[in-house]
Amino acid sequence: MPKTSRPDRKRQDRRSREPKEFEETTLSVDRVTRVVKGGRRMRFRSVVVVGNKKGKVGLGTGKASEVQASVQKATADAKRNMIRIPIVNGTIPHEIDQKFKAARIRLLPAREGTGIIAGGALRVILEHAGVRNVLSKRYGTTNKLVNAQAVMKALKRLRGTPPDEEKEQKKVVDLDKEQSEAKHDAEALEKEQLTVTEVNREDVINS
Repeated sequence: MPKTSRPDRKRQDRRSREPKEFEETTLSVDRVTRVVKGGRRMRFRSVVVVGNKKGKVGLGTGKASEVQASVQKATADAKRNMIRIPIVNGTIPHEIDQKFKAARIRLLPAREGTGIIAGGALRVILEHAGVRNVLSKRYGTTNKLVNAQAVMKALKRLRGTPPDEEKEQKKVVDLDKEQSEAKHDAEALEKEQLTVTEVNREDVINS
């Protein structure tokens, strides 16, 4: 009796056990209606967050006539719009405020063990970015998409070092540059004086 073709279960199990590079979370699925000439057109809009919990995170939206298709579009959009953020000891490097439309977000660095003091879209995005400790405050609208966009804009503005430390580092660099230039000028002046002294000595000997 000929053997029937069966799917390779071991291979399928191995693929299912392979860890994903990015984790995905659907923030919201809303039904949107558009009025057209023939009547009303109903579609679904999905908002998805994608991140690797190592400093990379993305936010995407997608619309389709079916929920699954809209989620797939939103996931692909989030992967295209991923950003990398600086994380220092599990938290953000400095405080930041961000206003976007009717939302205002404030993020503050926190000590180890504090956890993510945030909720809703803020918490999901920060978790997917890999931030373990942070304090946050949200003002204004409760719209998940608007708040998520505000958080992403705030994360884009993060720098590797706090603004005050960056200014201090710039001052140190400028001071080192000035000292180096002053040292170079002093050496040049010393060489010039030495040359003049040697010329005067030769004139005295010749006379």
